[in-house]
Amino acid sequence: MIDWPNVTESSNEELGLKPEELRRSKCVLGFIPVIYYSALLCVGVPVNILTAVALCRLAARTKKALYYYLLAVTGSDILSQLFIIFVGFLLETAVFHRDVPTLLLHVVSAAEFAANHASIWSTVPLTVDRYVALCHPLLHRQISYPARARKIIAAVLVLSLASGVPFFWWSDMWRDSHPPTSLDAVLIWTHVTIIYFLPCSIFLVLNSLIIHTLRIRQRQQPCQEEHGPPRRLGKTTAMLMALTSMFSVLWAPRTVVVIYHLYVSSVHQDWRVHLAYDLSNMLAMLNTAVNFFLYCFVSRPFRGAVRDIMLLRGGPLHPGRALPQQQAPTNASISSLYSGNNKRSQRDSTPLSPRRNRKPS
Repeated sequence: MIDWPNVTESSNEELGLKPEELRRSKCVLGFIPVIYYSALLCVGVPVNILTAVALCRLAARTKKALYYYLLAVTGSDILSQLFIIFVGFLLETAVFHRDVPTLLLHVVSAAEFAANHASIWSTVPLTVDRYVALCHPLLHRQISYPARARKIIAAVLVLSLASGVPFFWWSDMWRDSHPPTSLDAVLIWTHVTIIYFLPCSIFLVLNSLIIHTLRIRQRQQPCQEEHGPPRRLGKTTAMLMALTSMFSVLWAPRTVVVIYHLYVSSVHQDWRVHLAYDLSNMLAMLNTAVNFFLYCFVSRPFRGAVRDIMLLRGGPLHPGRALPQQQAPTNASISSLYSGNNKRSQRDSTPLSPRRNRKPS
């Protein structure tokens, strides 16, 4: 971020630190990170709140586990924007110039990592749910329902909170002049494994299996020209592919820079690594604000929900439409009940036939 000189404590620092410790890499971006994060916060938080409200409506209307997983991703993105962008980058660095108690810095650091882990790992159950839905549809009907989705989301949030506790001892890469210690190496490798390597491996394997399964189904469909056009990739699956691919691309530079800081050159001493670290953080945080536009581009029900919210329309979406998955069994049972009652009433009201009334001769 920005190297904000503290004039009141500059003389004390110059007296207490060695010359090599005073040599700190300068941030060449100036005020650009502050402007960028302020704009990202002003746009991202309202957009994510609108996304959360729309997903809540869709989840209440359709009772699908998919919208609960997307709602968990959106809520985690909001927490990441509040803790990482607002508290970490803007308040601590731009406003207070890191002149806050050390304990508070470490507590906020643990909260930032916990929110970040929750934002990324909330996408993993969504990927698993889509894989089961496409590759094992019968099993998906048995195990995918809102109650189970809420339990899975709660477990992910608890584990993310627990995974952020070790990062209470995370070093400040911008201001720590000493080279990375063995504890820093353990925390950095734990961080890049949790935040990038492990989830990206899961995304790669499951998305590859989904694509492979869809290709096999296309080949097994006989006489495509007679039975209609070939089966295309569904919008939900395409949205999942775009969501995971966008995360992999936006977080890759930060992962590389953190490992480079550990083994090659430190952020504190090399202005080029400092610049790369700032840019990679800005790129990674962009991932918390772009899902809304992806949902609008892919999902028509989501666009309808957003339109109703913007127009202050209350109630369920498209009230004239019935839910086929839930109301079909109910309608079938009701129709069978009515048909049984009608048959019973017709049998009771119909007079006896002449053949039954005829007396034996």
